[in-house]
Amino acid sequence: MVNISKPILITGVGKRIGFALSKHFIQHGIPVIGTYRTYYDNLEEISDADLIKCDFYKQEDLNHLIDHVKSNYTSLRGIIHNASDWLPETSKHSPEDIFNKMMMVHAGVPYQLNLALKTLLENCESTTDIINITDYVVDKGSDKHIAYAASKAALSNMTLSFSSLLAPKVKVNAIAPSLIMFNPEDDSAYKAKALNKSLLKIAPGTEEIIKAVDYLLDSKYMTGRTLSLDGGRHIR
Repeated sequence: MVNISKPILITGVGKRIGFALSKHFIQHGIPVIGTYRTYYDNLEEISDADLIKCDFYKQEDLNHLIDHVKSNYTSLRGIIHNASDWLPETSKHSPEDIFNKMMMVHAGVPYQLNLALKTLLENCESTTDIINITDYVVDKGSDKHIAYAASKAALSNMTLSFSSLLAPKVKVNAIAPSLIMFNPEDDSAYKAKALNKSLLKIAPGTEEIIKAVDYLLDSKYMTGRTLSLDGGRHIR
């Protein structure tokens, strides 16, 4: 990994990928600004980060985050758009609410953060990065998570638009994972079914995402691209 002294903003650091990335950067002496919606005890492990409670379904929380970052920092090394939710069409919310929520957290928030913090990315002495965590379903769709898939597709498309807008100072890329890790409540039958969807038949864990993020941060010549981490699922 290149030497990084300026902070990286990561949304959704409470658990899973966001938490793992934050821990990785902190262990390598890289400052982290992290957002979380729900407090988990494991956040104590990344207490060196500048942690900000932020519910991205509330515009006022997003405004507070933007004000906090602009008031306390003069530059950013990168932004990783990781915060996510996974509302199915069968949830108790109305279709309108589901669609608006998915679009807000996966597309609206990154859109506003990129524009609001553009100057801080440009102020960094080195090339800087925006990394969008999208999803395998961007190319496949999902009949059970239609709004989710559409909102991740919007984020994927913004990779192209912002890479053009912010070049050459800021590189903008995406990572599109399928199964990376299981939840504690997943049973053996579900795990077997999920693993069988890919050619490699493994859940590689957060280390796979960390390596991909490090690669993008180190790269001098990649922008507007998506790294697909799907274990060959696109072939099946």
